[in-house]
Amino acid sequence: MARPSRRSLVAGSAALLVAGCTTPRTAASAWPASRPQPEIGTFGFDVDGMDRSVAPGDDFVRYAVGKWIDATEIPADRSSLGSVAIIKEKAAARVRGIIEDAAKAPAPEGSDARKIGDYFTSFMDEARIEQLGVDPLKADLASLAAINSHRDLSAALGASIRCDVDVLNLGVFYTPHIMSLWVAEDLDDATLYRPYLLQGGLGMPDREYYLGANPRYADLRATYEAHIANMLRLARFAEPEASARRVMALEIAIARAHVSLTDTIDVAKGNTVWRRADLPSKAPGLDWTAFLTTAGLDAQPRFGVWQPTALAGISRLTASEPLPAWKDYLAFHTIEAAAPYLSKAFADEHFAFNGRAVSDTPQQPARWKRGVDDTSSALGEAVGKLYVAKFLPPQAKAQAQEMAGNVLRAFGARLDRLDWMSPETKVQAKRKLANFRVMVGYPDKWRDYAGLQVVRGDAHGNWRRAGLFDYHRNLAKLGRPVDRGEWFMTPQTVNALFAPCQNSVTLPAAILAATFFDPNADAAVNYGALGAGLGHEVTHGFDDNGALFDADGNLKNWWTPADMDHFRAQSKKLADQYSAYAPLPGLHINGEQTSTENIADLGGLATAWDAYQLSLTGRPAPTIEGFTAQQRFLLGFAQNLRAKYREGALRRQIVTDILPPTPYRALTVRNLDAWYVTFAVKPGQKLYLAPADRVWIW
Repeated sequence: MARPSRRSLVAGSAALLVAGCTTPRTAASAWPASRPQPEIGTFGFDVDGMDRSVAPGDDFVRYAVGKWIDATEIPADRSSLGSVAIIKEKAAARVRGIIEDAAKAPAPEGSDARKIGDYFTSFMDEARIEQLGVDPLKADLASLAAINSHRDLSAALGASIRCDVDVLNLGVFYTPHIMSLWVAEDLDDATLYRPYLLQGGLGMPDREYYLGANPRYADLRATYEAHIANMLRLARFAEPEASARRVMALEIAIARAHVSLTDTIDVAKGNTVWRRADLPSKAPGLDWTAFLTTAGLDAQPRFGVWQPTALAGISRLTASEPLPAWKDYLAFHTIEAAAPYLSKAFADEHFAFNGRAVSDTPQQPARWKRGVDDTSSALGEAVGKLYVAKFLPPQAKAQAQEMAGNVLRAFGARLDRLDWMSPETKVQAKRKLANFRVMVGYPDKWRDYAGLQVVRGDAHGNWRRAGLFDYHRNLAKLGRPVDRGEWFMTPQTVNALFAPCQNSVTLPAAILAATFFDPNADAAVNYGALGAGLGHEVTHGFDDNGALFDADGNLKNWWTPADMDHFRAQSKKLADQYSAYAPLPGLHINGEQTSTENIADLGGLATAWDAYQLSLTGRPAPTIEGFTAQQRFLLGFAQNLRAKYREGALRRQIVTDILPPTPYRALTVRNLDAWYVTFAVKPGQKLYLAPADRVWIW
């Protein structure tokens, strides 16, 4: 593919270009002893974690972080460990302190602090939870047992759905409920909200676990059926094994109705709208009136139907499969969802399958960790407000905002230099970039939790009410103007996102931590990590889904046919590159499934380097402890993507995630001409790609 400005990437031996930008002058220097010390190493990079016995061109990940990989043990309560997980542990410890302080300090009834404290205290009150046993479920299970008609079944299924997926912003595609409601912008008019219905109903991670021929899946199917029986037995069902067989058979049928993840992430396919009146004819089987009434959706005139064939298939099953099987199914999923809030026997059985069997995690996380996660989920922005007050220094936010500004400027300059894009398309691309917003740290307006009832001593009830509170909060959006400032992540979340209908990047406070960002680290390392992350999110606005949205956040074509053909050809070339990687024997990455992330990683890395150069404002880039700025930048990128997986977790990521396993993301350096020059990578080395095989898009 033609590069942005097809100038030589090497002019002489010292001038290096990354995606068309000249490397700044270098100045030899040591890292000043007077500077505050960064959290990692002497300048923000773990030099001791490198394995210099390996040539970068043979295994760049090993070269950059190999000794860290060797020395790092995955904790018994985790299925993987990497830079992000380590930052999450640090954030969780901070959140624990906030929550425990709220639990101890006197606070007015109904205040956010009181709710935080009562929620966590209730979850940690194991004696009370053991005393209650299965009692919290009795009313729900009795209601399900009383189902005696197809209308009753449809009503129960409608009452069970929640808002627990987000296809565009969070990349959450799976729900154990029969369907999920997602309230988001109308793809054709981003000023309006639309209710979307998405496929669900599986207790294992993906349809492949039910239908795949791999012996590992066959073993898990048997383990899952035994798990279903164990849960029903704990809830004192009379014939748990027979019920488990019925549930398993029904879930296999549901899995057959599901579409693949590759189809699910195709936004154009997801933009299907059905009128309320057409649901019975387009998806016969369900009693749609009963379903929508209990779901609170009966007044909605239109629905986005993200996977039409799956929705129709699931609806048919409600009429074709025996009522007793559906009753067993609903009972099991009611127990399964509630298990973490019930007695130890339920929680342990839940972990035995979902943690140990599926992800190979040996040990359940400590109860306080589970309590912190759950409290932070239920009262996310209330906790987040306390988090940023204590842990987000103004200077850190200011530095991140400055970095974001440089990334946006760099991406704009890259657009200007593209020689494969027509002037007509480029005008629209620049217009879209001009509409981007970067939100750092925390939202301008905090969520109101006044309507959430939290009762001390009622762990299960608090969890249930929190889920319903969030569901009704989303329902309340329908018919209202879109909130363009809404955050889809809490400030204490270690992640970032691009919202295509808002043209916004969200950078929560908790991600501003090493290895992503350290205010005391070398700027090249920071730009290789957080800068590449920011560039990644900006590039999402122009990946193979983001590129379908215009400057106003609408799903509207703004490309010439020739430009789109060129873009898709290069995207396919990058997807094929990733599909060649096999992290497990016989199990390759699906490059089409990970395509949006591959494009974002590649564009993000190149843009971040340009942004780093902008940050220097003409000053020479120092050499620190023998590492050039180019080397530190690329090593910082690799360090931020270091990770280890247990086999089950690795398999799950490959099958169910749109992100490739983390170490493979670092291999996008193979497409940067600068990487070859910086580390003297030569033909014949394992990672070498001929110039014609390197992919450049943005």
